[in-house]
Amino acid sequence: MRLMTLSLAAVLLASSASVSFADDEKQTEQTDAKEEDQLAPFPAPKSIQQSTMIAGRTVKYTATVGSIPVRDEKGKLIGEVVYTAYTVPGAPASRPVTFAFNGGPGAASVYLNLGAIGPKKVAFGARGDAPSDPAVLRDNPNSWLDFTDLVFIDPIGTGFSRSREDKERTKKDFYEADADIHYLSRVVYDWLVANNRLTSRKYLVGESYGGYRVPRLAYYMQTQMGVGISGMTLVSPYLDPPAIGEDDALSPLPWMINLPSMAAGHFERQGKHLDETTMGPVEHYARTQFVQDFLAGPGDKAATDRLAARVSEITGLDATLVRRMNGRVDIETYLREIRRDQGLIGSVYDSNFTAHDPFPASARPKYSDPLLTTLIAPTTSAMVDFITRQVGWKVNARYNALSYDVNEEWSRDDSDSPVTDLRKAIATDPRMTVDIVHGWDDLSCPYYGSSLILRQMPDFARAGRIKLHMYPGGHMFYARQDSGAAMRRDVIGSYRGS
Repeated sequence: MRLMTLSLAAVLLASSASVSFADDEKQTEQTDAKEEDQLAPFPAPKSIQQSTMIAGRTVKYTATVGSIPVRDEKGKLIGEVVYTAYTVPGAPASRPVTFAFNGGPGAASVYLNLGAIGPKKVAFGARGDAPSDPAVLRDNPNSWLDFTDLVFIDPIGTGFSRSREDKERTKKDFYEADADIHYLSRVVYDWLVANNRLTSRKYLVGESYGGYRVPRLAYYMQTQMGVGISGMTLVSPYLDPPAIGEDDALSPLPWMINLPSMAAGHFERQGKHLDETTMGPVEHYARTQFVQDFLAGPGDKAATDRLAARVSEITGLDATLVRRMNGRVDIETYLREIRRDQGLIGSVYDSNFTAHDPFPASARPKYSDPLLTTLIAPTTSAMVDFITRQVGWKVNARYNALSYDVNEEWSRDDSDSPVTDLRKAIATDPRMTVDIVHGWDDLSCPYYGSSLILRQMPDFARAGRIKLHMYPGGHMFYARQDSGAAMRRDVIGSYRGS
């Protein structure tokens, strides 16, 4: 009764003071807006000259950090987007320029920058890496800078990028799927204009939710901004959210999409080489017998026994456990059970990146993802040191490599699939190239989802227009040196037209 009494008292208090609360709320919003208006302006763009070794040769380049203002339809400043650009001086105006976005939503572009394709990199995401490792930048032999200039964009709320609006307006103008595409397209356009690069070949690369952004950005820029995009690279993309579904999904689709990546992790632990020969039979099973036995349901004992036995075999999980789950193994169970005897847990981003389970005796998992929590420290420290000390772009603010606040505030709308815009973009431009790249072991954005999407594409899209590549590793497969080098080899062909 105590809870009910308190609730009733609260209602009575609210009814007698509603005007006062409304006034307080309005005053708070006004105070927030004033505080945003009083933010010190960002510094002017700052550049330094650097060099790096790529593919055995020295590449000299200019590194620039700056910000691009975001304005509303009345011209009022509502946000500032920070970018990091690497450009090769003296190159012809036709030299390609690539704009890079990470995902989340709420992730800065630091992971693609200092992990995958930027001229320098910091160690993270590979087995044995730790948060306390020195955040020292070294030359990245797998960088793309020798064949394209690079511009890394941090959306509002990530990196140092910031809104100048109150919380509600920020959510409406920056944390919705459509609004995200509209203002980021303008940011790309404004950078091109400011740097006299509208005649250059333009490319986009996006990782994870960045892979959701990029097809939509490409089509919007084609049709609304008057800027043609020559090609896209989608890195571990979040292409079809509804297909991934929930762990209790009635449809077999989420289960069949996850299964090959579970198998890939098991095969890798067995020392098997991952390629079409190894994975082809698993993929064939996932879209044939697995679906048939799944749809038969637990009421069909023979089908469920057959399903559980095969799933146990290709995932390496205990047969009794898999049968108890009727062959439907969710990601969380897989990641905790594959090494339970060792007290280790795997990462959803790479099932073979492990850490100790802090509560191994707990019936419920009580841990943060081991890969995600490992990479934040070195990437944040290295990026802030690069921006503020090496480049000298001084700013008094927190750097958000991964903002949980942005992710929580994000308005998710999966009604507009990026696959739709991908189809329309490549149909509109017959010269556009698309590379979709995945790690075999990734369970956050499984590669087989992209494979199934491509199977449903029209003939013109499947005839070499969209290429799917898989590599050893997980979501951030490029943390493995060989996988990063293989991606570079595959993507450079699209830039050079081979």
